[in-house]
Amino acid sequence: MDQVNDRGLVLLGCGKMGSAMLTGWLKAGLRLENTYVLDPYPSDWVQRLAAKGLNLNTDLPASPAICVLAVKPQMMGEALPRLQALGGGDVLFLSIAAGTSIATFEAALGEGTPIIRAMPNTPAAVGHGITALVGSGNVDGAGMDLAARLLSAVGQTVRLEDEAQMDAVTAVSGSGPAYVFHLIETLAAAGVAEGLSADLSMKLALATVAGAGDLAENADENVTQLRVNVTSPGGTTAAALAVLMDDKTGFPPLLKRAVAAAAARGRALGKA
Repeated sequence: MDQVNDRGLVLLGCGKMGSAMLTGWLKAGLRLENTYVLDPYPSDWVQRLAAKGLNLNTDLPASPAICVLAVKPQMMGEALPRLQALGGGDVLFLSIAAGTSIATFEAALGEGTPIIRAMPNTPAAVGHGITALVGSGNVDGAGMDLAARLLSAVGQTVRLEDEAQMDAVTAVSGSGPAYVFHLIETLAAAGVAEGLSADLSMKLALATVAGAGDLAENADENVTQLRVNVTSPGGTTAAALAVLMDDKTGFPPLLKRAVAAAAARGRALGKA
């Protein structure tokens, strides 16, 4: 955090994702007096930090190390003019706004502006997110490393080869937690349909999905082998998987359509 503490960090928008990132950065050594937050409706938590030294809705430093753009895409047009004076130089911009292209930021901030586009997901709120990053031609290796270090405070990071991959990333990992939450909802509802109480079924569904995810991430075997391990021939799991893995009505075609719909929407938002 030395580089950031020397020059300062600007965070535009401090909602759930911005707050999660800020929490991680403070734990990693970011100093409050070197942190500048712009948010028209700051939470009580952010206001308490401001009372301890964080710069909230104040004048910005002339040349901060990085500006992190964490407002919703539909608010970006209104928010960016405040930062225009920092564009076109050596201030690194890092955006986590879905569907907002690097070209859009270059048009607003100047073509010479180093811009990194990133897509985190909501498990970042508990330090278990994953964020994909891609930089403009003006971003050097040091800039990418800085962004990756900052984003690693809330989970894993991966780097993309091309910005065109971002819509697919958004559809898989950005929107993906909602798919898993819906799986938990429907698994619990199916248990109720088989005679379990709602509370018991939800507890079973939650623990099963959380445990399976932990096992999948940490086991030596890949997920296909893990599935095989728990599927006895002719058993109960095999009966269920015969339904779930049906190539016409099961998970494979359903999730392919869902991810394709999310990716298409991301591309449409990028053109809006």
